[in-house]
Amino acid sequence: MAQAAYTTVAAPAAAEFVEKRSRFIGQIAPVSTPEEAAEFMGGVRAQHREASHHCYAYVLRQGGLQRFSDDGEPSGTAGRPILEVVRREGLVDAAGGLTRAYAQGAKCAVDAARVLRMRPAVVVGVDADYAQYGKITHLLPGFGAAVLDTRFTQGVRLTLLLPRERLDAFARALGELSAGAVAPLILEEKMAPFDGDSPDGTRRT
Repeated sequence: MAQAAYTTVAAPAAAEFVEKRSRFIGQIAPVSTPEEAAEFMGGVRAQHREASHHCYAYVLRQGGLQRFSDDGEPSGTAGRPILEVVRREGLVDAAGGLTRAYAQGAKCAVDAARVLRMRPAVVVGVDADYAQYGKITHLLPGFGAAVLDTRFTQGVRLTLLLPRERLDAFARALGELSAGAVAPLILEEKMAPFDGDSPDGTRRT
């Protein structure tokens, strides 16, 4: 079954602010399993051993798993607000941890992170001759295709990444361009971000 598009963060990020002489630190990271979330929070605790509380929340695609911890704060006052921020931002496979802060710190961390819109994608191989190569490269931007590798031998072998929903149209365009001589060969199906995508899945101009 085809996977659905989703939004996550590209890499760990952190932000902090000071309020009433207290330092609030929010951190966020991409994770895909409870073990990765625990490892992330272990790193946060090691980095900020002096903190009174290390509250966190995470949301995973696998099984729709959601967890949070108040870490000694009154029940529902810390971990749940963090979880609500992550959910409100539409993020999955993401863990947010805070040192001494809650919703505002979580939002600061999300704002500091690079958000990725992950979409179903395919890696394809395209074999062409040198006369076709230039024409094919001119096709690529119109299909949101990214060149992963190009090999020049007796012919040209292109390895491309493109959105899964563009594959059929791309195959038709290749066929028309080459009189049926060139067709994409699917090498891998995966989830991937694409340049120009905004977090809501629309294309930036």
